[in-house]
Amino acid sequence: MASIITYQQCPCCGSTNIIEQLKAKDYTVSKTIFEIWHCNDCTLRFTQNVPDAASIGPYYQSTSYVSHSDTQEGLINKLYHKIRKITLQNKKELIIDATKIPAGTLLDVGAGTGAFANTMQEAGWKVTGLEPDATARQVAINKFGLKMDDPETLFSLPPDSLDVITMWHVLEHVHNLQGYLERYYSILKSTGKLIIAVPNYTSHDATHYAEHWAAYDVPRHLYHFSPVSMERLAELKGFKIEAYKPMWYDSFYVSMLSEQYKNGKGNLLKAVWNGLMSNLKAFNDPKLCSSVIYVLAKE
Repeated sequence: MASIITYQQCPCCGSTNIIEQLKAKDYTVSKTIFEIWHCNDCTLRFTQNVPDAASIGPYYQSTSYVSHSDTQEGLINKLYHKIRKITLQNKKELIIDATKIPAGTLLDVGAGTGAFANTMQEAGWKVTGLEPDATARQVAINKFGLKMDDPETLFSLPPDSLDVITMWHVLEHVHNLQGYLERYYSILKSTGKLIIAVPNYTSHDATHYAEHWAAYDVPRHLYHFSPVSMERLAELKGFKIEAYKPMWYDSFYVSMLSEQYKNGKGNLLKAVWNGLMSNLKAFNDPKLCSSVIYVLAKE
């Protein structure tokens, strides 16, 4: 029987000043409605009454869940793969720019089917990939010849051993939020960088689509971050945010899914327009982008 987590305090800052903000539907698997709560102190939002780590697996079992299946079925997933080729190179350049080294040791947490890990390995980096989903791990072996490790490997890595840790749309999935950030601090070198990309519920597309915003993705997304909540979490765990980077393509991808969720059939023109509007509003401030990349360093 599934065990359910009901938060009495904010999973980021520990405040009890929390309220129900909205309800959102799991459009991908269960069609169940979940509550999303808001912390009035750090501004984190979080999905309430979620399955625990041992019980949430069935909510990832969908052929449309592209990060695990690598499916190219449907227009949205085909576009995802085309854009991914560009974003993989952008991520590699960001890592090199953030670390100021051409190659080093990298841990990719939630490595999915291994596309980013493979890109960095081909660039000369020593890469360890962690991925909990067996289907995704098998795709990584079949497609790239990469063997991904179980997430528990994280707790056996030596201290001060990594130049970079990356989480590309992963932190919002991690049940042990506090424990993971503490572990990252331990295993990063003093000059190491923690790169975290997460959706941003303060973006224009999030506000426009409200409960239909695809990046809420309940119950798989346990937390829903704002820049303020990310800054607070970083501070609590001994990190400082050195840079905020935009993920321009996400607003279009998320808007396309959100249009499907909102009207049941999608509207490409509306999605492109809303994605463009979101990016225009964030043009001079990446903190307003649909998804934000945070570059963290040890204090």
